[in-house]
Amino acid sequence: MALLLRSVARQSVCMSRQHFCVLYRHAAPMGTTAKEEMNKFWSKNTRLNRPVSPHITIYKWSVPMMMSITHRGTGVGLSGAISAFAVAALVLPGNFPYYLDLIHSLSVGPILIGLAKFGLAFPVSFHTLNGIRHLWWDIGKGFRIPEVYRTGYTVIGLSILTSIALTCL
Repeated sequence: MALLLRSVARQSVCMSRQHFCVLYRHAAPMGTTAKEEMNKFWSKNTRLNRPVSPHITIYKWSVPMMMSITHRGTGVGLSGAISAFAVAALVLPGNFPYYLDLIHSLSVGPILIGLAKFGLAFPVSFHTLNGIRHLWWDIGKGFRIPEVYRTGYTVIGLSILTSIALTCL
């Protein structure tokens, strides 16, 4: 519909050019269509032998990339876990001590309990510490590449230490 209106308007301006010479003289030429622009884009990319989409050969995995992916993943995981726990607390019969006794009755070893505690503590500590790192970025600090890597390794190290400390409680 837009193309039809454009072509009709263009023809009417060209036909009435004699009457509106003053207005038409200062008119800017109409741009190309979106289809023409996309064709130019793809022909240029084909001519330059560019890939159709980015993949592993273009982007090498880096610490900032992995930290970003992990931060988003832990955020989604923690949100889902909290929501599932809240729904379970509402719909399941019994109370919290009942389920604690149920877990104790399973007689799982201390190593398995420790791994479960670490598995719960690490996403919380990583997401929290990396969130602090993002707040630091929000005030405009730490954008140079060496600082990005240094703070990334710091967050990973502190997350592991904090998770171990929480596991030992």
